[in-house]
Amino acid sequence: MSPDSMSPKSAVQDISDADYRLMVDAVGDYAIFMLDPQGRICSWNAGAQRLKGYALDEVLGQSFDIFYPQEKIDSGHPRQQLEEALRIGRAGEEGWRVRKDGSRFWASAVITPLFGVDGTHRGFANVTRDLTARRSYEDLLRQSEEKFRLLVEGVRDYAIFMLDPQGHVISWNLGAQINKGYAAEEIIGKHFSIFYPQDKIDEGWPRTELEYALRDGRFEDEGWRLRKDGSRFWANVVITALRDEQGRHRGFAKVTRDLTERRRVDALEDEGRQLTQFLAILGHELRNPLAPISNAVSILSMEKQVPPRLKAVCDVLSRQVDQLSRLVDDLLDVGRIVSGKVHLQSVPVLLQEVVAEGLEAVTPTLQKHGHHLEATIEQTPLWISGDKVRLVQVLTNLLNNACKFTPDGGRVKIDLKRSGNRAELCVSDNGRGIPPEELQYIFKLFAQGQEVAATGHGSGLGVGLNLVHQMVTRHGGEVSAFSTGEPGKGAEFVVHLPLIEIPSDVVSDAAAPRAADANASQT
Repeated sequence: MSPDSMSPKSAVQDISDADYRLMVDAVGDYAIFMLDPQGRICSWNAGAQRLKGYALDEVLGQSFDIFYPQEKIDSGHPRQQLEEALRIGRAGEEGWRVRKDGSRFWASAVITPLFGVDGTHRGFANVTRDLTARRSYEDLLRQSEEKFRLLVEGVRDYAIFMLDPQGHVISWNLGAQINKGYAAEEIIGKHFSIFYPQDKIDEGWPRTELEYALRDGRFEDEGWRLRKDGSRFWANVVITALRDEQGRHRGFAKVTRDLTERRRVDALEDEGRQLTQFLAILGHELRNPLAPISNAVSILSMEKQVPPRLKAVCDVLSRQVDQLSRLVDDLLDVGRIVSGKVHLQSVPVLLQEVVAEGLEAVTPTLQKHGHHLEATIEQTPLWISGDKVRLVQVLTNLLNNACKFTPDGGRVKIDLKRSGNRAELCVSDNGRGIPPEELQYIFKLFAQGQEVAATGHGSGLGVGLNLVHQMVTRHGGEVSAFSTGEPGKGAEFVVHLPLIEIPSDVVSDAAAPRAADANASQT
């Protein structure tokens, strides 16, 4: 009979027990061995030796308990496995097993009872596979997923959540709770259109967003959204369609960020730019009529035969034109500073000269109000790098401010000295002072004390101290204001400017005469 004509049954009969043993012994990826009815090892293949580390003569006759961790042995688990196999025909599990060297590996083990032709229980077949690599991968994947879940759930600045294909919320992170006000149990299962204003819902915008995301894979939008309490916030929204490995649509990922504050800042910046443009235009438009008015007042003042009443009117006009000119100059300076059009010189400047010129400029005002000036000026020349004209403007503004809020006959004091590697310039008075709660706003543009605004005391637009702050900062310095707000104790403004070495081409005592002049008390 030829091999081709042999029946399958006769072919199986021709495979001897030795062939089966040869096949089992040759398997290297699985530990395949037999146990007697008491669980003692009675066969051992190459895969068993490779996985468990024992040679055949080391394990024959040993209980298969030796492959289990001690805690499993103590609990009787190996014996329970044999009993389960006898009871239901098979016992399979995954768990830790122990090699000869004591190291553990994660195993998949199946125990099958063996019976003879006459039904006699002959023992058990044990097939074990090392799944340590797979378990390590699964552990890493699980840890990665857990870390990612914790990361998403812990994000506070972004609302990150998932929608099912119909748009119902199925996950909810901490950022979503903070941004939208709903706890997870309040929102999961609800349709995400709950976050949209009614007009957007009426026009079907939430559904349209999902359609765009499904069509293009991703959709981004900015607009108003609603919190649980009904308040609105300006949101940036990104919706991403989610698909599985087979390309089936599983839902959407939605990331929302609250941009209300940024939108407000953008609006303020835009208003600031418009204000700057307005100031520049206003300053130029006011300056145009000032010149002819000033000329007209000058012509009237030169007339010799002017009635006393008309002369008084001319004096009023002259003073107000001068005041208006200063206001216009301040407006133009603020506009230039804010728009970055002020270009300061950076040359050596002797601060004693700045003080002398500043005092010269305000002397008429001091004399007009009978203010007593006390000036204490450092004799050693103090040099800084900067723009002399702008520094004189800083000092003049501070002195004029002191005169404005000091009663007639009051005291105005100026001190200039070295403080470490910086120059310290102080201007103080004994006027009514500044309420402490207003000190933090005193250098802001258009800032005026509430009492000043209410009573109209003094004049100005609240830009003088802002100019001081801007100019001092541009020179790398700092300016601070101090006051208790108690009448008669006044206010003190302190300017610090970084000093430089005395220029080599300058005579060190060049400013001494002017500094000495400034030291004298003036009335």
